[in-house]
Amino acid sequence: MDGQRQRSYVKVISVFDNTGFMQPKKIIWNNGRVSEIEKVQDFRPASCIERGLPGDCYTIVIDGEKRLLFFERSDKRFSSTFGRWFFEEYEV
Repeated sequence: MDGQRQRSYVKVISVFDNTGFMQPKKIIWNNGRVSEIEKVQDFRPASCIERGLPGDCYTIVIDGEKRLLFFERSDKRFSSTFGRWFFEEYEV
C-alpha cells in the first residue's frame, strides 16, 4: 500500500447495547448496496490526528474479508451531529 490514503465515507446501521457501546451492523455503500457485518473482531480508540477529533477503529468481517471501519466523532461545537463512518482507501 504505497499510495495516498483517502477516506471513503459510508452509511452504517448500528445499534447501542445497554451499556452504551455502539455496534455497527450493516454498511450501506455509496452505490446503494447493503452489506451485513458478519463479525466485529476488535475495537480500539483511534483519534483523527489531522483534524484533532476523537474516533474509533473497528476491525470487522464483511463479505468474508477483514476490514478496518473507522468512526470519526464530530466536533463538539456541532451538537446536532454525532459523527460519521469511513474506510481508508489507498490510491495507487
